Amino acid sequence: SHEVTSGEEIEVEIPPDKPAEAQPQDLPLTILYEDDHLAVLNKASGMVVHPAHGNEDGTVVNALLHRFGALSSIGGVARPGIVHRLDKETSGCLVVARNDIAHQHLSAQFAGREVNKIYLAVTHGTPQPPAGTIQTHLGRDPHDRLKMAVLPAPAGKWAHTDYEVLYTLTGDALVKCTLHTGRTHQIRVHLKHLGHPLLGDPTYSRKTKQTHAPRLMLHAWKLTLTHPVTGQRLACEAPLPPEFKPWLPENLLDQPQGT
Repeated sequence: SHEVTSGEEIEVEIPPDKPAEAQPQDLPLTILYEDDHLAVLNKASGMVVHPAHGNEDGTVVNALLHRFGALSSIGGVARPGIVHRLDKETSGCLVVARNDIAHQHLSAQFAGREVNKIYLAVTHGTPQPPAGTIQTHLGRDPHDRLKMAVLPAPAGKWAHTDYEVLYTLTGDALVKCTLHTGRTHQIRVHLKHLGHPLLGDPTYSRKTKQTHAPRLMLHAWKLTLTHPVTGQRLACEAPLPPEFKPWLPENLLDQPQGT
């Protein structure tokens, strides 16, 4: 914004080059399943999936490169092995490909909606009716490009979420969400569209109006897919984070912690 004038000197400092490829880093990972072709992680809340502007290291990809040495190349040098993503603050099941053949098969399953994805969310208030289907078009919010929003068709992309209230506590609800599509921020926007945004959501809720939550209350709980080599169905379940404990009924508190 500074207007230069005659006689001024401008000094530019060029930073040293950085490698385009993501670099291995010794970071903690929780592995739910692994073999020579793929791995399923329980991603921690607060961990970014792959390097990007503002998060150039400390990501899942950096940790995977340290653990496995090499991943599929289809995602490019910054996103090796990444078949799908979770938001930074979302925890739970994340599948990654260790070679290109596995990546191609897994990507085709996600594109063909052959992967079963079940999430747990805690909402502000209790959705009514307590079970239902949300089908809308989602796209960039025309008033805030950092957000997604429900848009009138044919704008945006079609998105489909089934939900079921599992438990209520002081008016808030533990909600099971089954994703039939994989749009950016889909669950967060769909539940806000019902009038019940997620607790702890810094983007789509007013936290001052909500019960306090230590994080975004969204967890990728269960993931079922077809193994790209054996053809067998592979089911993984990510243990429920301790932050969810106040909203968990006994039948979920007693569940097996991971498969």
